Amino acid sequence: MSNEKYIKGGSFLIDEILPENIFTPEDFSDEQKMIADTTREFVDKEVLPFIHEIDEQKEGLSISLMRKAGEIGLLSVDIPTEYDGLGLDKTSTMLVAENIGRTGAWAVTQSAHTGIGTLPIVYFGTEEQKKKYLPKFGTGEWITSYSLSEPGAGSDALAAQTTAVLSDDKKFYILNGTKMWLSNAGFADVYITFAKIDGEHFSAFIIEKNSPGVSTGAEEKKLGIKGSSTRTLILENAMVPVENLLGEIGRAHLIAFNILNIGRFKLGAAVIGASKKIISDSVQYSNQRKQFNRKISEFGLIKNKLSQMLVKTFVGESMIYRTAGMIDSILSGVDESSPNSSKMKLKGIEEYAIECSILKVYCSEILDFVADEGVQILGGYGYSEEYPMARAYRDARINRIFEGTNEINKMLTTGMTLKRSVKGEIGVLSAAMKLASEILSGPVSFKGDDENIFSVEQQLIKNSKNIAVLVLGASAQKYMDKINDEEEILDSISDIMMEVYAMESVLLRVQKGLKNGKFSEVHTKMAKVFCNDTMPKIETHSKKIISTLYDGDMQKTYLTALKRLTKFTPINSIALHREIANFLIDKNDYPF
Repeated sequence: MSNEKYIKGGSFLIDEILPENIFTPEDFSDEQKMIADTTREFVDKEVLPFIHEIDEQKEGLSISLMRKAGEIGLLSVDIPTEYDGLGLDKTSTMLVAENIGRTGAWAVTQSAHTGIGTLPIVYFGTEEQKKKYLPKFGTGEWITSYSLSEPGAGSDALAAQTTAVLSDDKKFYILNGTKMWLSNAGFADVYITFAKIDGEHFSAFIIEKNSPGVSTGAEEKKLGIKGSSTRTLILENAMVPVENLLGEIGRAHLIAFNILNIGRFKLGAAVIGASKKIISDSVQYSNQRKQFNRKISEFGLIKNKLSQMLVKTFVGESMIYRTAGMIDSILSGVDESSPNSSKMKLKGIEEYAIECSILKVYCSEILDFVADEGVQILGGYGYSEEYPMARAYRDARINRIFEGTNEINKMLTTGMTLKRSVKGEIGVLSAAMKLASEILSGPVSFKGDDENIFSVEQQLIKNSKNIAVLVLGASAQKYMDKINDEEEILDSISDIMMEVYAMESVLLRVQKGLKNGKFSEVHTKMAKVFCNDTMPKIETHSKKIISTLYDGDMQKTYLTALKRLTKFTPINSIALHREIANFLIDKNDYPF
């Protein structure tokens, strides 16, 4: 990239990042705030009042809402201006995704269309394909879908069995196969589809609904997101014009993996938007509901739930917009007039593939936690379909499966970190070797001497980075090229890496906000209590890894080092959570 000032993806494990070097929600421009306000107003007025009808798949409603969204630009944020789109930055994309995320099933309809359904053509389409499809996608005149999974190929997308052969007159590709789990399939006009040409070359196609040999199955009966249309795509000698080949023959894996990467990024924002709405519903209910002559918001255990929900969501938001800022920074170096601008943009986004996988996993698990606690706060009413929490609970679960399962993404997080380290792109393995050498040479002090309001938390994060580097390097050294088979270890390493990114993101945000006079004491409390509550998790994961890697004296040596790295004096988290909850209860809404 021509922009040499960007922060390298994955480097958060070894680099010291300053608060002024990250982007936070407090840095939104007036234009970004306007995009957020426009989306929020549309959701409040046009979507949420019809949430029950959407869930019942009322005929034509989702399409009508899509076209209304198209009229105000909510379908064209990522479409370049030369194809009648808005061509906005990725932070704006995240703001739209976050606010649309409050709509449950309709968020799936909108995001499938604007993300995995539109972006393959934005980044890989020919000029003719872009001119034909993107303006119609931007207005909602045509709705699009995406079909990668098959009955025998889910996470292993390259195992696809759908085939494509060139017709005798060389004007069409003839496709045969069945695709599964297509969002928007019931009313989509276009399907982005993958097949193997001659049963060998994995390739992508743009298939129009009325093409010969194209049909869809019945609506799937799903656990949640009931308002989204989900069907199979059936291709029986389907005739697809040769000009509808998308990208290069045999190179569709680049389309699939790059577009899924962007999807993970956007999903992180959408689930945080959903979490915020659940928090608002939960605190408002708790302030109205009385038991034993007291509002239930006055009870300690309810306060703890509300505080945990708020802190986790605030942390997730910090991670999301930190990442969005890094992506926008690297994309600022792309020459829009270059014929290779699309490839350069994809390369820029791919730089943060590690962070995108982290966002997908961590934030989807935040939403699951928040939704579960929301049901618990409402009690029996939370289990009733007459109240919003039951739907929110059901809708939340799919996000740990969407865009590659969380298990796959955790393997990607560690796998990409190791791969980039081996290639010398980030110095994690060299840092691990140095740290291991110091540990084996004798006692090492990991105590810092910087004294400030966050000196304890800064040291915890520094130590946690060392832990992540240490266990990653030790695992790589022991298992070498067989490390991908050690999924349990990689899973725990990924958990440590995610917690490091989460702790650092929230602390940097709060430090920056306090310095700029935009934050108050409650933000300080959230950052401190989150770091305090997170450190024992990192300790548990790291000890499990070392106990698996070593025994005898070597195990004792490493466990002694871990004891020093994880040592800290716990704070009164119960008191802090009560104070944070009181702040939320007083606001009676998501407060930030």
